[in-house]
Amino acid sequence: MARSTVFVLENEITYLSLPPVPDAVAILGSGYAAALLRHLPWLDDVDLCYWGDIDTHGFAILDQVRGRFPHTTSLLMDRTTLLAHESHWGQEKTQARGGLTHLTPEEARLDQDLRTGTYRPHLRLEQERIAVTAVREALTRHQG
Repeated sequence: MARSTVFVLENEITYLSLPPVPDAVAILGSGYAAALLRHLPWLDDVDLCYWGDIDTHGFAILDQVRGRFPHTTSLLMDRTTLLAHESHWGQEKTQARGGLTHLTPEEARLDQDLRTGTYRPHLRLEQERIAVTAVREALTRHQG
């Protein structure tokens, strides 16, 4: 039997427009409210996937979720996605605190690049600005 997937999404628009995925449910994390997931121990037994904005707050929330659920993977929170959507880049008003300890090496490097302005100061890519074709492809790869 296939393991169920739970997608935690930061943004309501993305949550409401998520394409159907077999054996999966979506939870609206609403930013830092994702910390409330810690009260759902059944998430220990699912394929848990977090998808937030590519900005310092998105990585801070991912770090927080993964601190309780170490098996959490991220979706579309990578350098390839960021660079493919340059025309949709925005600006993060304030950056989240640093010192994140639950990111993968790739995630940590991208978070550091966001903090230091490697591409642009206070760069962010909001998840609802990612092309729906990229979302569908990522969901297909994730289920693969």
